[in-house]
Amino acid sequence: MSLYLFLFLFNFVASLKIKYSSIAMSETNRQFDEVIALCRNMFEKKSSDYGPTWRILRPESVTDQLLIKANRIRSLEIKKESKVGEGIFPEFIGLVNYGIMGLIQLELGYADSVDITNETALQLFDKHITAAKELMYAKNFDYDEAWRSMRVSSYTDLILAKLFRIKEMENKQGKTLVSEGIDANYTDIVNYALFGLIKLHFSTEA
Repeated sequence: MSLYLFLFLFNFVASLKIKYSSIAMSETNRQFDEVIALCRNMFEKKSSDYGPTWRILRPESVTDQLLIKANRIRSLEIKKESKVGEGIFPEFIGLVNYGIMGLIQLELGYADSVDITNETALQLFDKHITAAKELMYAKNFDYDEAWRSMRVSSYTDLILAKLFRIKEMENKQGKTLVSEGIDANYTDIVNYALFGLIKLHFSTEA
């Protein structure tokens, strides 16, 4: 094979890869926006019903709520049935929304009473979900949609692992030697849960 032909084929394959990557990212963007809208809608409805009463929760309490939801998902995945008629999809929405609540609590600190309006709560939700989405794009660029080859049950296990890490950090007052902080782990949980929602919502292999 001549050098000219080799370079032509190399550049052709590279251009196809770039084109495929661009198409895949565009689809990921659309799917992310759709499941985020579902989570935001649920967040908004619950705020309308109860107000942002979660503002009194200390971060440790948010972590415990996340752990309850993640353990329930794992239990449902293992048993493959639910006695109360609910599947894992709403639980993943709960993981996203509690993860965002956790990020807000870390930013503002917890309150002794409800100290923000529903509108402010929604603005804070948008701020943190946008940051999580931007991090997903950056990681997705580096790893080429690797998350799509994973099962939903793997996201569940990764979320649980993150939560146990967070509990350890909380027990040490957030001090770590080399690990990312609690906020970074909350953000990862949000994104893993969004991956799970995409897989479930768009009926790809779970």
